[in-house]
Amino acid sequence: MIDAGTITLILVGGLVLLLAIGAPVSISIALPSAVSLLLIVGFDRGAITSAQQMFIGANSFVLLAIPFFVLAGVIMSNGGIAERLINLARVMVGRMPASYAQTNVIANAIFGTVSGSAVATAAAVGSTMAPMQKKAGYDPAFSAATNIASAPAGMLIPPSNTLIVYSLAAGGTSVGALFMAGYIPGIIWALACAAVVAVYARRHPELKGEPWPRLQVFLITLWRALPSLGLIVVAIGGIVAGFFTPTEGSAVAVIYALVLSFIYRTIKVRDLPRILYDACRTSSIVIFLIAVSTIMSYVMTYARIPQIIAESLFGWTDSKVVVLLIMMLVLLLIGIPLDPTPAILIFTPIFLPIAVSYGIDPVHFGIMMVFNLSIAVISPPSAPVLFVGAQVARVRLEPVIVRLVPFLLVLIAVLFVIVFVPQLSMWLPGLMGLV
Repeated sequence: MIDAGTITLILVGGLVLLLAIGAPVSISIALPSAVSLLLIVGFDRGAITSAQQMFIGANSFVLLAIPFFVLAGVIMSNGGIAERLINLARVMVGRMPASYAQTNVIANAIFGTVSGSAVATAAAVGSTMAPMQKKAGYDPAFSAATNIASAPAGMLIPPSNTLIVYSLAAGGTSVGALFMAGYIPGIIWALACAAVVAVYARRHPELKGEPWPRLQVFLITLWRALPSLGLIVVAIGGIVAGFFTPTEGSAVAVIYALVLSFIYRTIKVRDLPRILYDACRTSSIVIFLIAVSTIMSYVMTYARIPQIIAESLFGWTDSKVVVLLIMMLVLLLIGIPLDPTPAILIFTPIFLPIAVSYGIDPVHFGIMMVFNLSIAVISPPSAPVLFVGAQVARVRLEPVIVRLVPFLLVLIAVLFVIVFVPQLSMWLPGLMGLV
């Protein structure tokens, strides 16, 4: 019988080595996990067990919500939705100092809500806002940093594919409860970014706001954006109210987004194959990651790795605060090279039992994890949203990273508040009777 220490070495060492040589994340997870399983159960049963675990991981009705929500996001990204939401954000901001930057923050929060993807939000909104801000005299590096920092709000504000993945990894934690729990932290994320922009604007008084629009203009802009915002009411409202499941809600979101785009005449029938291809490519990556991560979870459970880590932590300290800080630090560091999906799939089985033993609700812990990993996806040196945001703004990474530091410091401070004030996550689900 191979011991847990050897299995841990193979899993961790193999993952780090393969990532270091540039292997895809899915392969970096699958190969060490499969090798470990072969050593545990033998070569005759290892391949069959690996295939069975991959099938078990992908064979989930709730998991169908991910490709549907991805498809809805791709349709909206191509359907002229971003422009309408940006216009709504502009009239909401009005004469606020650095109004274009504040518009970027609000537009990212709104568009992230309907797209569910930080990368898609940074690309769609940033590509529109960056030229406008440059023309208005904004520092391009600051504009890019604002776009990057505010883009992950959509990972918290539903519909969030990341929260769906956590629900699967956490053994079926209510998706509706997680969706409701994400609203307040997501809004706080956007407000924190807006506060940093406000401080920057005080030091740059030349960045004046636009005149407040006439009431008629505001109402017209709001009317044009309302159908896009209706996706939130239809899909999320239906899920929370119990009219349909998360998977059914995601299918409704696709139909709603497609009909809306045809009404706007921004998508034609000939565009559908390309849209479907983009959605399938993104979805297949996520689902394959979930499938191979199931092998790793099986191996870790078999070798009692989560229990050993929990016993080690309990033996070193019995302080809830210290244990939470350790977990948050690990997630923040590991989330920089890893995408949120594999990070959640790997560390939820390890950390969630420890958190529950300290009386932390699984819903609250899920928001803590996603908030933490949302910071990681914008953190240098290898965060995906960082690269996309710099690319659409056409600026080098180095000056963007310098401008991004104040945002990161404020968001890390907010993370501590989210971790140690659970009411911010649990109030809405409790109000709805979901927890």
